[in-house]
Amino acid sequence: MGATALAGLDLLTTAVVLVDEQGVVHHANPAAENLFELSSKAFVEHSIGEIFEDDGVLSAAIGHARANHSSHTEHDLKLGVAGRERLRLSCTVTPLELDDFAAGHSTLLEFRHIEQQLQVAYEERLLDQSQANRELIRNLAHEIKNPLGGIRGAAQLLDRELERPNLHEYTQVIMKEADRLQSLMDRLLTPHRPSQISPVSIHEVLERVRSLILAEYPSGIKIQRDYDVSLPQFDGDKEQLIQTVLNIVRNAAQVMAGHGKISLRTRIARQITLARRRYRHAVRVQISDNGPGIPDEIRDRIFYPLVSGREDGSGLGLTLAQAFVTQHHGTITFDSRPGNTVFTLLLPID
Repeated sequence: MGATALAGLDLLTTAVVLVDEQGVVHHANPAAENLFELSSKAFVEHSIGEIFEDDGVLSAAIGHARANHSSHTEHDLKLGVAGRERLRLSCTVTPLELDDFAAGHSTLLEFRHIEQQLQVAYEERLLDQSQANRELIRNLAHEIKNPLGGIRGAAQLLDRELERPNLHEYTQVIMKEADRLQSLMDRLLTPHRPSQISPVSIHEVLERVRSLILAEYPSGIKIQRDYDVSLPQFDGDKEQLIQTVLNIVRNAAQVMAGHGKISLRTRIARQITLARRRYRHAVRVQISDNGPGIPDEIRDRIFYPLVSGREDGSGLGLTLAQAFVTQHHGTITFDSRPGNTVFTLLLPID
């Protein structure tokens, strides 16, 4: 294969290994070096049998592709390097005609991490779910606002006509609850306002949230900061991002009953695919707490509206957070076990 073609392979984000008819590696691109944590020197001029531990599945796939002169894919291949944990991969084997090799033939091996594929599929499901949630929320809020206004107005008129002072308590309850529901409906409709885009520093967002939470919980909540101060600004809606982080952090504080530790961490992420688009850089924000964790029965529905792990929770905080992050073309995921729950936000730097 010519130098130009090899240079093209080096630009691919997919791990690619080129072998000859004897199974000896002639080239491995940087993505393959990163995937298997091996240098090019450890690949080139070594046979796949020397490099990988695969129980013969990879060799059989290569043989099948060559015998049929067509591509062959192993969808769940467990492949490892000596002394390391095996990786779950899919591998596409493609026979090539390459005059540069003495044998006249070679084979291209393309490896993809199954966990990465599952993550992409998960992000796509989250995106579809977020869009459906937003439409449901919008319709629900509009349907509730009109009768809610009528209830409050009727209670206000009734309050003026009551002669017994002790009855005013009941009308006040009606009006206060109507106001609370009205505020809730306004929050439900908030994601649908146009975004106010401007340069944003993620650390300004986090510091604002930190000050708000410490004001609410001045003694019981400890907030640790681990910031990468070299992170650049990016285009975003500052108020939406503050609300996103605030919803997550406040949830954590409430779940821990106002006593626990929360950590805010920022880092740069490189070569990230978000919503089917590749970005060179993204801001990674991790919000962790040492609370009891997310109950197993709601983990698959945690971003659905009206789903909450607390009896007094509205089940809207994470739904709104997901809606805001989606508007920024980012993703929000979580990992949770008792004593350690981590929400991770990825926000692209376009």
